[in-house]
Amino acid sequence: MRSAQLLLAIALFIEILVIAKHFMATRPVRQGISTAANAERALGAGPLNPRIYRVDYGRLDERARSIVDRKDMAGLAIAVIEDGQLSFIKAYGVVDASTGEKATPQTVWRWASVSKGVAATLEALLARQGKLRLDDPISKWSSTLKLPHDNQNVATLADALSHRLGIVKNAYDDRLEDNVDPALIRGDYGPLFPMCPPGTCWAYQNVAFDVAHEAVEKATGLTYDEAARRYIFAPLGMTSASTTKEGLVGSASWARPHNARRPIPVQDAYYRIPAAGGVNSSIVDLGIWMRAQMGGAPGVLPPDILFELHVPRVFTPHRGLAPYDLALKNSAYGLAFRESDYEGHHLIWHRGAVRGSRSEIIFDPVERFGVAMLWNSTSVKPTGLPLEIFDQYYRLPFHDWVQVGKP
Repeated sequence: MRSAQLLLAIALFIEILVIAKHFMATRPVRQGISTAANAERALGAGPLNPRIYRVDYGRLDERARSIVDRKDMAGLAIAVIEDGQLSFIKAYGVVDASTGEKATPQTVWRWASVSKGVAATLEALLARQGKLRLDDPISKWSSTLKLPHDNQNVATLADALSHRLGIVKNAYDDRLEDNVDPALIRGDYGPLFPMCPPGTCWAYQNVAFDVAHEAVEKATGLTYDEAARRYIFAPLGMTSASTTKEGLVGSASWARPHNARRPIPVQDAYYRIPAAGGVNSSIVDLGIWMRAQMGGAPGVLPPDILFELHVPRVFTPHRGLAPYDLALKNSAYGLAFRESDYEGHHLIWHRGAVRGSRSEIIFDPVERFGVAMLWNSTSVKPTGLPLEIFDQYYRLPFHDWVQVGKP
């Protein structure tokens, strides 16, 4: 056991050195589209100059249209950042298949679990200000979470953000979806079998992860939504972003969730754990968020914060059996961000899914290149598209990661 733990520690240390090298090697971000207002001016600007951009955006446009034409799809929005600037923004399909209302770049969608990065960033910013410490025991900031052997007094805020609480994955998510109060659910974790001591193994959580929202509210005296707006959304110019159901359905254009092309009700459950799955925004604002995570907004998210968030803390099991998942190697998890290697490049990413809505961000922090997507369908077909775009950027041969014509 000790030798295995030593090998894990050595491997993580090597991965940390790789990340540190990436941060030291990054060049300044080219002045580009960094605010919603500037992004709006770029919309519909016509073909991008192929001498400047590596990605063939005409080809991307055709590929996206073919995906949305499938019977299991409703709408899709895509943002691409190339050389540190928002270089492509477009929405496809409909926000509501029953009315035919078209999706636009201003449409607001659900982020689902991509929301977790906001929670981790909030805590990292508050730690920088001395309002909390990421190595504080969870019990200092949450009165609701009870872990086996009273490990809420041992597990830290960072352990919660990196899913290292030592309990079975997705603990009692089914009860959350049955409308049980998440605070009550967190209180029922105590009798669970302890998989490992806190901080030593990885198992993905939603309800337990949401202790982050309790910590943010206690440290700031604000609601979670107010804190997200004050510390992140407003400084970055993310004018459509919110963390509540009201923020979604109150938008002028918002994406209804769909099963295939049948609209279904908005699932309330994950808005009751906003740190784990409550964020909504337009694709423009998701692009701005991803750009900031690449280092494009150092006045709001300085390099030391990004290093804290992105440095790998635990290796993770291989995720999924789809070809695009199998292509991602050496996967690890930081603070609410996944890490993987692809064709010699280190990528930072996360995906999200709630009933009828999905999301993804994936970026190369060294190249300042990334893809963000939001769609209102249970279909997983768009998930392979980012690797096709990365293959173009890396000038690799075409690989049909999406397989549009297959079920």
